[in-house]
Amino acid sequence: MKEKVTELMNDVNKAVLAERISQNKKWGLQRHDMGKWLAILAEEFGEVAQAMQGPLGLTSIKETDADDLYEELIQVAAVASAIAEQVKERS
Repeated sequence: MKEKVTELMNDVNKAVLAERISQNKKWGLQRHDMGKWLAILAEEFGEVAQAMQGPLGLTSIKETDADDLYEELIQVAAVASAIAEQVKERS
């Protein structure tokens, strides 16, 4: 069975790529040890968790700008993509 790339899949992946480009413009090409990458990814994932609390009726312990779940998820995917780029580059 041939799988189809849907318009939604394409839109989300374009957003991830746009975020990767934005990250490179903001910080330059980043290369870190895996411990540093883990810290960056964890911070982004934490913002996703905070953004998910609202619809659950929970309140965040600290103030956050993580009020847009979609954008936070795109940032997590973009950071994971940057890590994958580095891993592939080294293999």
